[in-house]
Amino acid sequence: MIKLNNKLIVLGASVVASTVLFTNCFAATTSADKSKVNPAAAGVYSPIKNALDGGVTYKRANGTYAAYRYNTQATKGVNFGRTPTAAELKAWDTDIMPDGTGLPEGAGTPSDGEALYDKDCAVCHGEFGAGGKGYPTLTGGSVASLKNQRTCPGKDAPNRTIGSYWPQVSTLIWYIRDAMPYAHPKSYSPDQMYAVTAYLLAQSEIKIDGKKMDDDFVLDKKSIMKIVMPNRNGFYPNIDGAKGVENVRAFFKNPKNFGAVGTRCMKNCPKESVAKIVNEITAVVPAYSVVRDLPKEDASKGGAVSEGQKLYDASCAVCHKTDAMGAPPVGDKNAWAKVTAKGMDKVNHNAINGVGGMPPKGGAMDLTDAQMSEIVNYMVESSK
Repeated sequence: MIKLNNKLIVLGASVVASTVLFTNCFAATTSADKSKVNPAAAGVYSPIKNALDGGVTYKRANGTYAAYRYNTQATKGVNFGRTPTAAELKAWDTDIMPDGTGLPEGAGTPSDGEALYDKDCAVCHGEFGAGGKGYPTLTGGSVASLKNQRTCPGKDAPNRTIGSYWPQVSTLIWYIRDAMPYAHPKSYSPDQMYAVTAYLLAQSEIKIDGKKMDDDFVLDKKSIMKIVMPNRNGFYPNIDGAKGVENVRAFFKNPKNFGAVGTRCMKNCPKESVAKIVNEITAVVPAYSVVRDLPKEDASKGGAVSEGQKLYDASCAVCHKTDAMGAPPVGDKNAWAKVTAKGMDKVNHNAINGVGGMPPKGGAMDLTDAQMSEIVNYMVESSK
C-alpha cells in the first residue's frame, strides 16, 4: 500500500510538472467583479468535491487549471516509453502482502535472528530493540498505551512499536527485506529475513497459536501466516478491499473524525471551526528547553576532536564507514592509498564536484568547499 501510494503521488506530481506551464501566473480574465467573468473562460475555478479528504479538485478546461494556464499543444510523437514485459513486471511487483502473497521460501529462528540483530541492528535500534539514538524503538510498549493523550503533566506518550502498533506482520518482514540492514539493504537471504523477523516478534512477545515463541521456534512461510498482531484491527478507516477508497472518503467527510470541529472554511471562519489547544502542558519536569546552543564537547568522553570529524560524522559516515556502499571506507589504508595516488588536489576536486556514483559533496550541498577539504583531510589522515 505504501509503495502504491508513493507511486500515485509521484505519478500525479509528474503529470502536473509536464502539463502545467506558468506562461501567465494568473489567467488574464480573472476579475475582482466575478459577476462579469464568463464561466467558460480561463481563470474560473470549477471545483469538484471528489478529493479523498473531503476537499475539492479542479477541472482542466480551456487551457487552464484553476487560475493557471497549461500547455495545450498536441503530444503526438512524444515517446512515453514502452510497455513493460511480463518478466519486468514480475521483478518489480515484489510486495509481501498480509494474505501471504510474496512471502519467500525459507525459515529462521529467534536464536539465529539474535546473532544477526546484534551484528547489524543493535547499533541503531539498541539492545533487544529497546531503542537507539535517533532510531525507533522496536520492542516493548502496549496496545493500551496507544490511547494515551498528552493532556496533563506526567502522562506517558503512546508507545508505537512492532508489537503494540503494527497491524500486519507482513509489513515487518517486507521492510526488513527491502530496507535493512541500513548500510547494505536487500543483502539478507530469505532465511536471514525470517530469523530477524522471528527475533523481533519474540522480543515483542507475539504469540503463535496462543503460545510465545521460544528461541528454537521455526518461523517460515506457513507459521508466519498464523500470527495475529495485537493491533490488527486498530486502524480506521478500513483501507483494504474494493471499498477502501470509499471508506476513506466517507471518513474525511466528517471533520470530527480527525479532531476538527465545525465546517471547512478558508476565510471568515466561525469560532467553532478553529481548533484550539484545550489542555496545554506547561508544568513539565524537567521544563521544556528553548536553548539552541550545541553542548560543549568533551574529547575524553569520545567527543569529536576536529571539525573535519564532526562534519564527517554528520554527512559522510553513512557511505564511508564501510565498503558496503562502494566508497573507500575510513581506516582502509590500501583503499585510500589508491585514492590519494592522484594527488590531494584531485581528491578534493572529486569530493567537491562528485566522482563515479558519488554526487557533488556527497549530496550535502550545504557544505562549503573549505568544509569538504576538512572532511577529506580527516578521512585521509585517519586511513594512514
